[in-house]
Amino acid sequence: MRNMTTMSGFLLTGFSDNRELQILHALLFLVTYLLGSAGHFIILIITTLDPQLQSPMYYFLKHLSLLDFSSLSATVPQYIDNSLEGSGYISYTQCLLQVFFFTAFAWGAVAILTVMSYDRYVAICLPLHYEVIMSPRKCRLAVTVVWLSSGIPGTLYIATIFSIRFCSAKIIHQFFCNIPQLLKLSCSNDYLIVIGVAGFLSAMSFACFIGIVLSYVHIFSTVFRMPSAEGWSKVFSTCLPHLFVVPVFLSTGSCAYLNTTSNSPTALGFLFSYLLQVLPPICNPV
Repeated sequence: MRNMTTMSGFLLTGFSDNRELQILHALLFLVTYLLGSAGHFIILIITTLDPQLQSPMYYFLKHLSLLDFSSLSATVPQYIDNSLEGSGYISYTQCLLQVFFFTAFAWGAVAILTVMSYDRYVAICLPLHYEVIMSPRKCRLAVTVVWLSSGIPGTLYIATIFSIRFCSAKIIHQFFCNIPQLLKLSCSNDYLIVIGVAGFLSAMSFACFIGIVLSYVHIFSTVFRMPSAEGWSKVFSTCLPHLFVVPVFLSTGSCAYLNTTSNSPTALGFLFSYLLQVLPPICNPV
């Protein structure tokens, strides 16, 4: 502990100092990681090879699965390795890479969910113009924008974190490097610019959320005017899974980050962090 202020990296405390619990947590994360990865690989293979699943909806779903798998891979394997070795050490570079990839893929998921809601809006509210609005070229352009924009949050965070001086003991009470815990280790007000970046990205995420809400307001207003019960069933079968994923992703993310102000690992912190990292990627394939 005396050397924590001078070492170049950080110490991830995880959720327990007990060796048996560390192994149990590692196995729990390993099982969920393998299950989630298998689900995403199945979706990627099916939506790529099946000629009947080449519509924009499945094209966007394929990229959502790729983003979810990447998000899982950004933090979970590192925690599994640390737990099995009994060491929570993570280098400064590895920590920055975790921050970059986690925020990048999280933003990418928000962006692709927004695009998917717009796709459903056009398909249900403007069916006669669907082929023109959601043409293959425009779908590829939308996905390209999603992937390129996903690098913006990570780059902004990395650029601002370099300006922070870490004077406290470099102990992170989480299983991965995240922004709130890193800000707590700062010894001056040099973290204010990071908070500014977080506020900007939160505003952008809120704008995406508003876009999703408006899309579904128009969708449901159109559905309720449909005379056919079969039309209702078809619309709900394609929209409700997407509508379920959005609040789960946003609520678990918000709760996890609001709970990261704790100075020690708690069962509630473990639950929220586990839900943030695992629940949305697991739910999406289902």
